[in-house]
Amino acid sequence: MLDGLKRVFQIPELKTKILLTLILLAVCRIGSFIPVPGINGEVAVSFFRHATGGSQNLFQMVDIFSGGAFSQMTVIALGVTPYISASIIMQLLVALMPSWQREMRENADASKRKINRMTRLLTIILSFIQSALFAKYALQMNLSRPGIVAGELLDTTMFGIPWLFYLITITTMTTGTMFLMWIGEQITERGIGNGMSLIICLGILSQIPTAMGLIFQQLNLDSQEPGVMSFSSILVLASVFILVTIATILVIQGHRRIPLQYARRVVGRREVQGGTSYIPLKINYAGVIPVIFASSLLMFPATLGAFVGKGNWLGEIANWLSPGNGLYLLFFIGLIVFFTYFWTATQFRPDQIASDMKKNGAFIPGIRQGKPTQDYLEQTMNRITLLGAVFLALIAILPTMVNRVLGVPQTISYFFGGTALLILVGVVLDTMKQVESHLIMKRYDGFMTKGRIKGR
Repeated sequence: MLDGLKRVFQIPELKTKILLTLILLAVCRIGSFIPVPGINGEVAVSFFRHATGGSQNLFQMVDIFSGGAFSQMTVIALGVTPYISASIIMQLLVALMPSWQREMRENADASKRKINRMTRLLTIILSFIQSALFAKYALQMNLSRPGIVAGELLDTTMFGIPWLFYLITITTMTTGTMFLMWIGEQITERGIGNGMSLIICLGILSQIPTAMGLIFQQLNLDSQEPGVMSFSSILVLASVFILVTIATILVIQGHRRIPLQYARRVVGRREVQGGTSYIPLKINYAGVIPVIFASSLLMFPATLGAFVGKGNWLGEIANWLSPGNGLYLLFFIGLIVFFTYFWTATQFRPDQIASDMKKNGAFIPGIRQGKPTQDYLEQTMNRITLLGAVFLALIAILPTMVNRVLGVPQTISYFFGGTALLILVGVVLDTMKQVESHLIMKRYDGFMTKGRIKGR
């Protein structure tokens, strides 16, 4: 492992990518401590903790995804959620519009640039809406806990509306989201890749010290009285964490091998008759993307409803879709399964694989080349995708099960399974693959000489 780290920093190009990624991620963390002008972050945090009270709450999930920036009402309080929501909408539009699909096939580069521009524009619109509702929510909080919003901003009104406060909040938070989007794109293009996922992963990691401190607080070691949590419950949590992490790695990296036979193979300038190989079909082809998409999509309407209040239909929707409720879990599982199949269908191309196999003289034993091979690959991928989707859904709802069975606060149980663990494991594995691919390109053995990542 240490030799692998040494090899990483011996390659100037890879070293530059890693350092650039670390610097940009550090800038993201700095932004999570800069409050919106006119907002007292300390008072906002104390009110937020009192409002959540350790129970299952939508804002707790949003705060974990933003790395604590949401509760402090900082410039990046919205995180990259608007960008992810915009990406989901654009992916669905591309899948539903045949003209865009045809344009993607005919001119992929120009179509990607067009879709990226539309995604950025939609991100600005969603950020504008969410930041406006965030400003309204801050005003409601200020009524319950005066001192969150500066009085000077509230005194500047027009038609009874503190327009200056709305203007500052909307401009600042929208700019913060666009800045995070730019950083994610820079990490993807010039860093080690997976920019948006790394930003979300960083936010989750930043909340681990808070969760650990809450665990010691629940143990109540400073008093003779027993705490809310015991050492036996912590042992159970640690065992669940280890088992779920191992199972997540196995499923994310697992694949089914489809055997291939070659009528002829050309190696260099020589033609070699026969030969065998295989096609690795990943059990979880979509990775952690379905979990991120499902969480972000459920956050958006529920956050809107929670900001508006409970006296209307949006507030009722927010109540139904609050984490832990049966309807929320049902929608969450359904969206994970849907996005797993949706992402696999848009990215996995059995027609292209079948065409390439026919050109290279390869065939699956017992399956004819061409359309039968395409149908066989599609049916096989659909079956194994179901296993991957069910596993993702079970892991995603694990925190709720742990919370109800062991009585563990949701802030702690989020890190022993569920969305946070899936994202952490998936992003770490993808980042290790990126680093290892750079090492292999430079003719090194790779990042891991023992226990090499499987599934390639």
